[in-house]
Amino acid sequence: MKLYKNKEVIKILLLQIILSVVFIVLSFIGGMKYGLFMSAVCCFFVLIYLFSVSRRYRKIAKLSEDIDRILHGENEVSFDEYSEGELGILQSEIYKMTVRLREQSNNLKKDKKYLADSIADISHQLRTPLTSINLLVSFLSEENISTQRREGLTHELYELLSRVDRLITVLLKISKLDAGTVEFKKEEISLESLIEKSLSPLLVPLEIRRQTLSLSADGNFSGDVLWTGEAISNIVKNCMEHTPEGGEIRITASENALYSEIIIEDTGEGISEKDLPHIFERFYKGENSGDKSFGIGLNLARMIITLQNGTVKAENGEEKGAVFTVRFYKGTV
Repeated sequence: MKLYKNKEVIKILLLQIILSVVFIVLSFIGGMKYGLFMSAVCCFFVLIYLFSVSRRYRKIAKLSEDIDRILHGENEVSFDEYSEGELGILQSEIYKMTVRLREQSNNLKKDKKYLADSIADISHQLRTPLTSINLLVSFLSEENISTQRREGLTHELYELLSRVDRLITVLLKISKLDAGTVEFKKEEISLESLIEKSLSPLLVPLEIRRQTLSLSADGNFSGDVLWTGEAISNIVKNCMEHTPEGGEIRITASENALYSEIIIEDTGEGISEKDLPHIFERFYKGENSGDKSFGIGLNLARMIITLQNGTVKAENGEEKGAVFTVRFYKGTV
């Protein structure tokens, strides 16, 4: 930066020179020594002004270089030398800007890594059933295949396609929640009705597994019935998958002045200590998970619950089985 490029500096300098000439002329009228003294004083103040402006411009130039270094990815830049004087305010704002830029850069890196990991996980989840589907299709295209074998292969193919369809459906729901495009409705419904709606798609699988279901509910729920039903259904489905035939799933729901609570218990093998901290993580499959598990049902459930000012906790029961505690708070937590 050069001083002559700044019009304000040139204007002030010209004004100082004009005033200095006027004062010097007037001083010479009063006498030679007054004129010389005034000339020296005016020159001194003009030089002081030029020195201060030049010093300030050097600091601004240095500050500009530091900002340029930040924009090119350098993080170790200090602004302590600008903490005094008129550049202090500018330094403070630039420091805030650099902090935000660094945070955004770190968040973008995390999002990029998360996206890459998610794509890899999704690809892995889809590759397994698609490989099996291709294999089944090749078997079905064989000549002289028996009717019984064709029916068996067709049934397996239908199950695999259903798995892929469910995976894609759940991933679409998760992506909507991640993007923040879901608007949760506020509906008032009894806890008993909410749970019954949530369990309706699972009644036949429960009967096939010969698992009993007990429900005790009292009080009301306020929130999105459809999305909350999806969350409860996923938790109960997880309990079904880890409960042996003839086992039991107990659901207890209640309401108080602070929250509506739903407790889901099973008589399965429980959750291992290794899996417990990670059970709600996306694509995480515990050591006791079956081959048909994608590891996204509980993650979707947690997202739905937390986005409605709720919490969900998983733990092992005192005797046997897993216990999921869901709370929907009526105020901000």
